[in-house]
Amino acid sequence: MRRYFARKIGIYILAFWFAGTLDFLVPRLMPGDPVQAFVQNSISGNVTAQQYASIVGEFRKAFGLNVPLWDQYWHFWLGVVHGHMGISLSQAGLPVTSVIRGAAIYTLILLVPAIVLAYVIGNRIGAMAARRKALDNTVLPFGYIFQASPYPWLAMAAAFYLGAVARWFPIGNGYAQDMLPSWSNWHFIWSVMYHWFLPFVTIFLVSFGGWAIGMRSLVIYELETDYSRYLRSLGASQRLVRRYAYRNASLPQLSGVAIQLGTVIGGNVVTEEVFQYPGLGHLLIQATDAKDYFLLMGIFLFIIIGVLIANFLIDIAYIVIDPRTRLAMQGAQA
Repeated sequence: MRRYFARKIGIYILAFWFAGTLDFLVPRLMPGDPVQAFVQNSISGNVTAQQYASIVGEFRKAFGLNVPLWDQYWHFWLGVVHGHMGISLSQAGLPVTSVIRGAAIYTLILLVPAIVLAYVIGNRIGAMAARRKALDNTVLPFGYIFQASPYPWLAMAAAFYLGAVARWFPIGNGYAQDMLPSWSNWHFIWSVMYHWFLPFVTIFLVSFGGWAIGMRSLVIYELETDYSRYLRSLGASQRLVRRYAYRNASLPQLSGVAIQLGTVIGGNVVTEEVFQYPGLGHLLIQATDAKDYFLLMGIFLFIIIGVLIANFLIDIAYIVIDPRTRLAMQGAQA
């Protein structure tokens, strides 16, 4: 067991270093100069070419971009270790960690409930539809419709008809703009939930369809395997056979939820852009438009850590759920 986890942790550390290196390089390979863009947006009035060059040089020094690339790389990892990712060029000079923390709250309360509920309910409905024809012919067709619908179209349709036309739900921002953010204020929390509901429903419906269809197909396959037929020949109850089939069908689904939970950390760019929801996806678009090196690196690093943690938790879940994994580990140790 120790050898297994030591090997896994070593692989994750190597993956983190490699992904972090790409995180450092990709923004610097983007066309354009973020410091010049920042200075052009900040200065007012006419300045001479010498004054402009002097201002740009001072800002490069302030943001640590006046040193060779290798020194920038070294300081990048020092900042990662100390939890300091620099100052955002596009967010009023705020620390990157503070900006990400503020946006991550909205992303997490939007996507985690949507994905978890869609996973649990979708898998249950899919498993039930595999053995109940009435449910398969009534509920599951909606799953096919939502899963086949292009998500940007569904989000825009919901925003237009339920938001702009019917005015049942607000479009834009994460709460009413005449309120001061305070998580101890119930009026503010209600406003957040009111703005949250419509993007939540659109994400849930699309995810639900995918999980339900996938689980239905997997359970049908498991019920026709040799071990299911063998259990039935021994006189095992249908309930026992279906329980084993459901557990085995759940294993491939765990890999899918690991990927989805990892992407939660990066936010849903389409959702947050359509509804102008102030999460990490919306922040990522703003940082890209502004060529904000430090904010882009901070968001991508946040995504990298989230994906690695999600996959590590799924590795542990496999050990708990699948006895074959535990036996293989014991055999490796022996």
